[in-house]
Amino acid sequence: MKKLINEPADVVDEMLDGMVAAYPDQVRRLDDIEVLVREDAPIDGKVGIVSGGGSGHEPTHAGYLGEGMLDGAAAGEVFTSPTADQLQEMIQACDGGAGVLCVVKNYEGDVMNFDTAAELAAMEDVEVEQVVVNDDVAVEDSLYTSGRRGVCGTILVHKAAGAKAHQGGDLGEVKAVAEKVIDSVGTMGMALTSCVTPEKGEPTFDLGDEEMELGIGIHGEPGTERTDVMSADEITEHLTEGVLADLDLDEGQEIVTIVNGMGGTPLSELFIVNRKLQEIVDDHGLETWDAWVGDYMTSLDMMGCSITVCAVDDELKELLAHPCDTPALTVRD
Repeated sequence: MKKLINEPADVVDEMLDGMVAAYPDQVRRLDDIEVLVREDAPIDGKVGIVSGGGSGHEPTHAGYLGEGMLDGAAAGEVFTSPTADQLQEMIQACDGGAGVLCVVKNYEGDVMNFDTAAELAAMEDVEVEQVVVNDDVAVEDSLYTSGRRGVCGTILVHKAAGAKAHQGGDLGEVKAVAEKVIDSVGTMGMALTSCVTPEKGEPTFDLGDEEMELGIGIHGEPGTERTDVMSADEITEHLTEGVLADLDLDEGQEIVTIVNGMGGTPLSELFIVNRKLQEIVDDHGLETWDAWVGDYMTSLDMMGCSITVCAVDDELKELLAHPCDTPALTVRD
């Protein structure tokens, strides 16, 4: 294993300190725990938006801290949920008196610990609501979930809900926007290689040089099918058709697409995938309103990608285009 780390046990702690050092005007760290919040949190009268999960998916989640997106991000150990105590402290630190929305990816540890944290925060008179993102259309249940996994579509929930909160929406309105995105989005991913976790120091699963895995999640959990390596166009067709079959969109529907890198794939290859993706959605009579390409939710150094499609209406278009200023995503007027 060759990685830019010191001690495997220090990876998350040192990563967070490095993020604060890189963006001191945008983020700060809560004392003695693995939680970053906006530098100006809590903001009086604004609904707080928080999220979190195991590390290894950067820039998710702390990369989306800032105006127009998240107020707090909790970082568990690599591929491990943050504790309920950490999440409770984050919720309370981001409550400006208007309540807090927790955006949770559907993984059992995350859901369980967010549930507990919300109960603890409520006992301290913080109004808390929660949404669970389950956009992975590949499998109904996995090693880590009951129901679909939550993957890259989560970023669109962060963006839309964060915009609504920035505009002054109350907790119910912000939650409703988050739920609209969840009801409208689907994602499917694939892997050309496994990832290597710092503590294990070796691939998390075996995959031959001429093999690939379709329908995989973001922790190396099994996908739907292991096949010989396909061309970029064939992979794109498989992923996109899987997502579109699940969403069953009407012709003329406006959509946002994301080609998301898993951490080890060059941007050039992601653009090749996006080229074919746009051909396919055009063939289906869909209208691409916006197309994102980049590393938004990764799996350490895994080579591969996921494709996300989200149906949008006038409200979601306005919120997704609303300005935001975070380390990983900036939208300007």
